Amino acid sequence: MKKVISIGEMLIDFIPKEKGYGLKDVNNFIKMPGGAPANVCVCVSRFGGDSKFIGQVGKDGFGDFLKNTLISEGVDTTHVFQTDQAHTALAFVTLTDQGERDFAFYRNPSADQILDENQIKDVDFKNSIYHFCSLSLDDYPLKEAVKKSILKARKQNSLISFDPNLRLSLFNNHMAYQNVILEFIEFADLLKVSDDELFFITKIKDEKKAIEFLFDRHIKYLVLTRGKDGVSYFTKDTQIDVKGYSVDVKDTTGAGDAWIGSFLYQISQKDDLSTLSNEVIRDMLKFSNAAAALTTTHLGAMTALPSLDQVKAFMEKNS
Repeated sequence: MKKVISIGEMLIDFIPKEKGYGLKDVNNFIKMPGGAPANVCVCVSRFGGDSKFIGQVGKDGFGDFLKNTLISEGVDTTHVFQTDQAHTALAFVTLTDQGERDFAFYRNPSADQILDENQIKDVDFKNSIYHFCSLSLDDYPLKEAVKKSILKARKQNSLISFDPNLRLSLFNNHMAYQNVILEFIEFADLLKVSDDELFFITKIKDEKKAIEFLFDRHIKYLVLTRGKDGVSYFTKDTQIDVKGYSVDVKDTTGAGDAWIGSFLYQISQKDDLSTLSNEVIRDMLKFSNAAAALTTTHLGAMTALPSLDQVKAFMEKNS
């Protein structure tokens, strides 16, 4: 079994009790643990996998809460630091009546962004899958820490996974944001993007040509998620399409993290992604679709992640 390691932000999601209101009109929020890379680790751990989170939170009550949450979920927190130089990041979420969300972030800098490469130089990436997202790539020390750690992980033969997980509101210069994503795609073996992210990253409207553009940047595997319509998995010479599940959506926060977390968990249980048959890949995609769908039926991100038994029961019921 490989260890799934992720690096980046861990933050507080304040989820509204009321749907269909803008931020100025919401009266009550619920505090919940979040942050895409941390969600991925918890997802892997809940399924019985081995996961480790690399990051930093503030030396404050929110930071204590987040670190304790990871510990309670069985995630390795050896390289989760706390600092008094910045606060824990916060995100206030608003939800439409259909459960779609928008974010207002309080960062710049937050504790995660000032994680220094020297703090994590002793991390061992042997027999691991290493995962990161684009919120780590703004011009703060964390960006260089991510880059140096990826290079080390590659030398130790880790599979490198990248989910850009776009948050346009956090980057004033969208062209610079696109460019840094393209820069870091060069390091990735596995890339997960949603259908709307595909155009932002490539600026190519034709889906086939956009996918070819990404494979020209040295990735080996591409996952294109299509929300309720399912997912497509690509290698240079293969495409596998799998339909999604229809559920009563309460909150889409964390669905993408559940998807990639469950996919990385499954990879961690195999010898090598490149050796798997199309039928095995298809089953893995179905499992990840089920995990993501289940996550949308509850409020929150990390707290909404399902267990292995829940996913299996859901798939059996909807087979």
